[in-house]
Amino acid sequence: MALSQLEPQLTQLKVPLLAVLHETLGAEEFRDFFKGDLYLDTEKTFYGPKERRMLLLGALRLDTWMNIWRSRQAGTQGNLKGDGTLLGAVYVIGAGDGGVVYEHREGTFGDNVNTTEVMAAVERMKKAA
Repeated sequence: MALSQLEPQLTQLKVPLLAVLHETLGAEEFRDFFKGDLYLDTEKTFYGPKERRMLLLGALRLDTWMNIWRSRQAGTQGNLKGDGTLLGAVYVIGAGDGGVVYEHREGTFGDNVNTTEVMAAVERMKKAA
């Protein structure tokens, strides 16, 4: 949801907002919260040569429960469908040979990216172009 709030600014800067999903289960619900284009990577190529997962012990972590509480306060109830152990990430990727300009790897379930840092990276990328 926080990234979707950046969509008007990103559109103005001509920077697309994209999500890469690893399964179709839950994709329709995700669409309700994400304003960018969705791509499906069933082979999980985008997720790297080594997938990052948090197994059930991650559910015992305090920061996981704090993230669940914050998510519910924001109105996203979530569901328990699909593979919830695969950790995600947010990348700002430059055009052409620009490479990865910014990276946030989810450290625990629901570890949200700092949108101020995302926009700062986008602005740096646009200035360098």
